[in-house]
Amino acid sequence: MLTEKELSFIKYWETYRDSHNRFSSKLLRGLPMAMMFGLPIILFILSVYLYFPEWYTKISNTTSGSFVTIVIAVIIAILFFSYFRMHFKWEMNDQLYKELIYKQKKAQAANQ
Repeated sequence: MLTEKELSFIKYWETYRDSHNRFSSKLLRGLPMAMMFGLPIILFILSVYLYFPEWYTKISNTTSGSFVTIVIAVIIAILFFSYFRMHFKWEMNDQLYKELIYKQKKAQAANQ
């Protein structure tokens, strides 16, 4: 027998399963968490680049053009993290849904 929480999850997942499986949905729903990790990196690099430009070029032995490359790399990492985090979460929810459906069918077969 399934609990009320499990039954409500089955209902929820049947409703939102397909809409959460789209690429754009995964990317947009994962973006806030990914930004929490990537934005401080971009802000730190930007503040060092803007407020201490001599220090930045002396310490890192790089030209000022590498700043754009670093920002692009961090943005790509943010997009990658946001998509794959939500894809992993979708897979876990889908696996749980299939297990609960199997458990529900098994309980129904035992009752009959």
